Amino acid sequence: MPKIYFVDVTNRDGVQTSRLGLAKLQKTIINLMLDDMGITQSEFGFPTTMHELNYLNANLELVKRGVITKTKLSGWMRAIASDVEQSFNNCPLLENCNLSQSTSEQMIYGKYLGKKNQNDILKMTCEAVECAVSKGAKIIGVNAEDASRSDLSFLIKLATEAKKAGAYRFRYCDTLGYEDPHTTYRRIYELAKATQMPIELHFHNDLGMAVASSVEGAMAAIDAGVDAYINTAINGMGERAGNADLVSCLLACLKSAGFKNKYVVDENIDLSKAWKLAKYTAYAFGLPIPMNQPAVGDNAFAHESGIHADGALKDRRNYELYDFEELGRGEPEIIETGRMITTGEYGGIKGFRNVYNKLEIEFKDENEARNILELARYANVHTQKPLTESELKFIYHYPDIAAKIMTVSPFYNPEGELQKRLSEGNLVMPNTII
Repeated sequence: MPKIYFVDVTNRDGVQTSRLGLAKLQKTIINLMLDDMGITQSEFGFPTTMHELNYLNANLELVKRGVITKTKLSGWMRAIASDVEQSFNNCPLLENCNLSQSTSEQMIYGKYLGKKNQNDILKMTCEAVECAVSKGAKIIGVNAEDASRSDLSFLIKLATEAKKAGAYRFRYCDTLGYEDPHTTYRRIYELAKATQMPIELHFHNDLGMAVASSVEGAMAAIDAGVDAYINTAINGMGERAGNADLVSCLLACLKSAGFKNKYVVDENIDLSKAWKLAKYTAYAFGLPIPMNQPAVGDNAFAHESGIHADGALKDRRNYELYDFEELGRGEPEIIETGRMITTGEYGGIKGFRNVYNKLEIEFKDENEARNILELARYANVHTQKPLTESELKFIYHYPDIAAKIMTVSPFYNPEGELQKRLSEGNLVMPNTII
C-alpha cells in the first residue's frame, strides 16, 4: 500500500519568513533533529546561493560520515539546466534535488512578461531534469509553482513529460494558499491517477487551510495508488502566513478520524522527538510557540474548566485525543535561579570548562579546550544567542564541520563604477548614513 512521507522545508522555505531567519549552525542542528526524528527528507537550502555553500557542503559531509542517516538532504533550484549544472558543481556530494518552475497563466505571464509560454516551460523543465540525471541525481522532484491556480491538464502534461525525462516526484505547490481541502482532493486525485507519480503536497497558510489541504491531498494521492509526500515547516514557519506545520500534519495523519488505521505513515518517524524539535526551532527563530499551537503549545494539554478538569483527571481520554508523552513532553524544565555560568563570544576558559563539565565532556588537553572555546565564541557571534546543549555538543564532536559551517566569504568583486569609485578614493561618508 502507498505511504505518507514527510519532506520538511524549514531550512529552505521556512527561513524565507520575513524579518526572521536562522544561522547556518541552527539549520544544521535542525537537520540533525529531523534525522533523529526519522523525517524522510529535508530540503536544506539553495545550491546556487553563494553564502549557503559551506553550510550545504558541510551537511552533505555529515551524510557521508554517517552522521545523518535517515533524512535525505535535497537542494532547491530553478528548473533551468544552467542552474542545475551550477548546483551540482557547487555541491559535488549533492544527490537529491527539487526543480521549480512556474506553471499558472498568472505566473508565466507575470514573471516572464510574455516572453515564455507553456511549451517553453515544458522544454526548460525537461532540459533541467535531463541535466540532473546526467549529474547522477538519485531523487529528482519537479515543482509546479502556483499549481493550485494552474490548468490541470497542463500539470498532467508537465508531470508526464518530466517523468519521461527522469523525474521521480511531482510537487503540487499551493503557493498562495488558495486551495481548499475539497478542490485539493479532486485535483490531486486526478493528477496522481493520470501520471502515477508520487505527489508532493506543498501548501501555504494564507487562508488557514494549509494543514487540512495537505492531509486531504495526501489522502487523494494514496487513493489514486501513489505515495504522498507532505511538505511541512516546523511550527508552520514560512513566507506570509507560513507553511503547513509539521507536527499538526503528522498528528492529523496518525490520529484523525479519516486517517487512523486507514493510511500508512512512514514507520521511521518517531513522534516522541516532536517536542524537542519544536522548542529548539522556536528558540532558533526567536519566535515563541503560540500558546494554543496543536500538540506543542503551552495550553495543548492544559485544563481549567471544572467539567474538563474533572473529566481529564478521571480518564485523560475524556478530553485529550492523544498523550503528551507521545510527543516527548512531560519532563520538567529546569531553570537556573542562582548563579549561572554561560559561554559566549567573550567567554573565558574557566567558565567555558564549567559549561562543558555540566555536559559531562572533558577535554583531553589544553589545545583541544582552546580550539573548542574559539569555535564556541565564533558560534555565539554566528547565532547571536546563548548556545544550546545540542550546539555545544555538535561543536565538540564535529569541530571541523562546525568551523566550515560558520565560515562565510562574502562575494566582493569590485568592477566598473564601483572599482572607479574605490580607485578615486571617493569614499566620503554622506550625512544620510547616521
